[in-house]
Amino acid sequence: MSQAPGAQPSPPSVYHERQRLELCAVHALNNVLQQQLFSQEAADEICKRLAPDSRLNPHRSLLGTGNYDVNVIMAALQGLGLATVWWDRRRPLSQLALSQVLGLILNLPSPMSLGLLSLPLRRRHWVALRQVDGVYYNLDSKLRAPEALGDEDGVRAFLAAALAQGLCEVLLVVTKEVEEKGCWLRTV
Repeated sequence: MSQAPGAQPSPPSVYHERQRLELCAVHALNNVLQQQLFSQEAADEICKRLAPDSRLNPHRSLLGTGNYDVNVIMAALQGLGLATVWWDRRRPLSQLALSQVLGLILNLPSPMSLGLLSLPLRRRHWVALRQVDGVYYNLDSKLRAPEALGDEDGVRAFLAAALAQGLCEVLLVVTKEVEEKGCWLRTV
């Protein structure tokens, strides 16, 4: 079926979960994997496995609303046969071999507020970046829709801006083979 003259091709189907409770880690996992594989219940089970004898689980919110730490994300991905690598912010982003990376999960500062009143508390927020059909997307669950970042230059610019703010951490999601060979890193 042909398109009408001047019609834009439909954008690729990009999976994007929106923020609910403090489940940004679950949303980031599903967004980076481009399908719903994890739930709050699955993340809570991982927490129990990580700290089986703990009354107050250190890997999630005391209130049971989420706020999972990086150990839950890493264990979830390892359970799928994937690996994670922390990006060393001292390296130039030109050394990041994006073609070898399935996706990225960023941990960013997230200011807290009550209405218009900004609170002095600092929280953390997990955000997924992923390439779909040749375009990189910011899949932040706080966004209404995925934000196109463009090609590798676009995602590098986004990462550079996030890292320049200081408190950003970047976790690369890769296959076990890529992790073992270290080919997520280019020698420039």
